[in-house]
Amino acid sequence: MSLVSLRHLHAFSAVAAAGGIRRSSESLFRASSAVARSVAALEAGLNVRLFERKGRGMLLTSAGETVRLRADRIEAELHEVREDALRMSGRGGERADGKVGGKVGSIEALLNERRLQAAALLAEAHYMPGVARALGASQSAISQAITHLEDMLGQPLFLRTAHGMLPTDAGRRWIERFERVLAELRHIPEDIAALAGVVRGVVTIGALPLARSQFLPLAIAAVQAKHPHLVIRSLESPYDELTAGLLSGRIDFILGALRPSSGVAFVSEKLFEDKVALVARADHPLAGQKRVTVHDLERYPWVLSRAGTPLREQFCRFCENAGVTPPAPVVETGDLALVRGLLLSSDMLTALSVHQLYHEIRTRQLVELPFALQGMERDIGITTRRGAHLSPGARALIEELQRLGASWR
Repeated sequence: MSLVSLRHLHAFSAVAAAGGIRRSSESLFRASSAVARSVAALEAGLNVRLFERKGRGMLLTSAGETVRLRADRIEAELHEVREDALRMSGRGGERADGKVGGKVGSIEALLNERRLQAAALLAEAHYMPGVARALGASQSAISQAITHLEDMLGQPLFLRTAHGMLPTDAGRRWIERFERVLAELRHIPEDIAALAGVVRGVVTIGALPLARSQFLPLAIAAVQAKHPHLVIRSLESPYDELTAGLLSGRIDFILGALRPSSGVAFVSEKLFEDKVALVARADHPLAGQKRVTVHDLERYPWVLSRAGTPLREQFCRFCENAGVTPPAPVVETGDLALVRGLLLSSDMLTALSVHQLYHEIRTRQLVELPFALQGMERDIGITTRRGAHLSPGARALIEELQRLGASWR
């Protein structure tokens, strides 16, 4: 599905604010006929009426009010980019490439979703040919799109390096906002469909390990049964990469173990408490014991999560509090499939969530050893960007996760 036109949306916002085509044309410096065509094109693209045409002016319909929420957020993001560029220009206009920055223009140059897409993709891919292929455009067109943005903002967005085109500090800040604009645009048709009772679109989740084996699949299956037009994508990346995606709007929310401090940019909600257990294969020498001691554990090899991960640090603290040296693992990994294979084929031990190994424990391939890991409980929940206006699909999935979480408490 193609993105909503930023120019059409800008005209729509002006008409909504002014209450009519003629009054808005003056603030836009465009002919009334051109403004009317933009509004008509937006309504046609969304297949819905956004205004009631009355003698006293144009009043927003319920669909129009819905679109206006997204439009206001988009305008705020783009104006913040322009204000940031103006502040940088006021500091002397020294560009990162050593040249004097140009005069910062209006936001008109930013009202082009293809330019914003080009900048966002280039920040990820670093090379113009790949961006050109992704957008079905020529490399020259991509170069021109970036140049237009840089000329308008008076600062380079990218630097040419041996590793490709890398964002400048300013470019990184602004492209994050461009990506949020693009996310808002993607959600507009989804909002309109939801008004008619149809939940559709794509929901992107940053899925941390603790939620992947049982909790998230159950929620996805329930939501997909209710909303078959909804597509759900799961990203399995390091936490820092997921939070970067959350800030930019590429990810709707993160699901998994909550961090002690998620920062002012994020909001976290606990769903349930996770139990960490000592796990081994069903016929492990320790599996038949009624009681396992700390000294029993010293005789066996370990597979643990990587050093520095929350679970590993938590386990080390548990050992230190118990007065023993934390075991030196023979394998460090965050790959659940590898952990599962090692446990089933050796005498290795691990400390892991019982939810992550739910299916193997239920079928008695693996067992929870009689050894209490007190103090290693973890809160599992949802993290969203503060102030984010989620899509109908994301809200539907979160509601199902909340319902499921309440039954797990």
